[in-house]
Amino acid sequence: MARKRSTEAAEAISEFPRSSTTLTPSTTAMIVLFAALVRILVSLGPYSGKGSPPMYGDYEAQRHWMEITLHTPTRDWYTNTSSNNLSYWGLDYPPLTAYQSLSHALLINSSIPESLALFSSRGFESHRSKLLMRWTVLLSDFLFFFPAAIVFVVVYCRRFGGSWGEGSAPWLLAMILLNPCMILIDHGHFQYNCISLGLTLGAIAAILSGHELIAAFLFSLAINHKQMSIYYAPAFFSHLLGKCLKRRNWIPEVLKLGLVVIVTFMIIWWPYLYSMEAAKKVLYRLAPFDRGIYEDYVANFWCSTSVIVKWKRLFSIGVLKFLCLCATVSGFLPSCYLQMKAPSDRTFLYGLLNSSFAFYLFSYQVHEKSILLPLLPASLLALQEQFLFGQLVNCGLLSMFPLLLRDNLILQYTAILSLFGLIFFDQNVRHAWDKLSVRRRLLLVLPLLLSFLLHLMYLTLRPPGKYPFLFEALIMLFCFSQFLCFAIWTNIQQCTSLDFFNWLKARKKDL
Repeated sequence: MARKRSTEAAEAISEFPRSSTTLTPSTTAMIVLFAALVRILVSLGPYSGKGSPPMYGDYEAQRHWMEITLHTPTRDWYTNTSSNNLSYWGLDYPPLTAYQSLSHALLINSSIPESLALFSSRGFESHRSKLLMRWTVLLSDFLFFFPAAIVFVVVYCRRFGGSWGEGSAPWLLAMILLNPCMILIDHGHFQYNCISLGLTLGAIAAILSGHELIAAFLFSLAINHKQMSIYYAPAFFSHLLGKCLKRRNWIPEVLKLGLVVIVTFMIIWWPYLYSMEAAKKVLYRLAPFDRGIYEDYVANFWCSTSVIVKWKRLFSIGVLKFLCLCATVSGFLPSCYLQMKAPSDRTFLYGLLNSSFAFYLFSYQVHEKSILLPLLPASLLALQEQFLFGQLVNCGLLSMFPLLLRDNLILQYTAILSLFGLIFFDQNVRHAWDKLSVRRRLLLVLPLLLSFLLHLMYLTLRPPGKYPFLFEALIMLFCFSQFLCFAIWTNIQQCTSLDFFNWLKARKKDL
């Protein structure tokens, strides 16, 4: 078994281009400190729902969850009671998010108890409480996302082959840590995506380094922090199962992975396993089917095609759920099949991107912020797909532009987009650009010009009275077309991977 795994590791080494430089402690420290400074500067700005009663925004939702977890029994966190009105920002994430809210509540309550006082603290806003709330996000980033990003890049540099030129390893770390979409949502808009994404990134690094049980544990934690992490589940499942099936004693390997997942879920859900009714209440909160198939102007299939097909009018919620399920499964199934038949670390990273794209484009109740999930594996593939990654970041930001503009984050948005562009176009990217044909350059520049025009139109022009959301719809349609093209391209890239064709050749010989 050990010899078999060492052979798999040796095969994986040849799949990736080797970085000519590794991360030195001084370089890593500089990138980490700079990424932290950018986050701090963004956090000085406003946040979601600032001064906007009666519901405020995501900042108030996170504060309210701290209030609820601090002052009510665990069994009532997902139950409508006199102390917990679920119509006012009721908890709708898995229990690990609730435990995180409680840990932050204990920290804030020790300094500003009035900010978390039950009933009387709704909409509480003060400069001091804002600083403490912002520090909880920054601390979460440091504890979860930063270490996972560093470990991933170190594993990448040590394990995978090829050459991308000087400075490629620090550049990759910078691309992961300076993702403008995640920084603006977590440290501007105000959320804690860094925790679930950090746990997922840690699981990815564990798989690439051969620690599959640790990967199963970390990814189980990610799902139990934010249920949207299930966007990656088909890729994790098919890759790990495919690797197990290649081994001689595959049944014990599968059982060990399954046991880790089951035990992790049971520990986290233990307070709600005393009855089926209690568990159902939590599950009901995690599946917001009553909100409809989509909200706002999200750049996915259902919202974009609703310009022509009025899905909400034509079909009931039950039918729409079934349509979404079929479309989503159809979207990620080819990628999963490839990984099951020819599992490799290269196809795994593409599989993560393809799976998350399938959920973003076709699943039920997708939000603009969900583009953060495809962006994570895209950043990990930044050395292989440099221009795809750059275009995806640009489109991801544009798709969230109306949301961030409502939060009055235009200054932060412009500054961090410009900063990302400066760092992205390093010497290696410019060298790759020089090698492109004129046609390919035009194909890359045209979307950027259209994106700039859409930004300009949204900021300077008034929509016609008959179509007040015309510009939001134009942004949505443009971004959806781009996301769909990206998803098709990355599926083709995974399909044309060397390992899959080797498997096909071996299959033909057997026949």
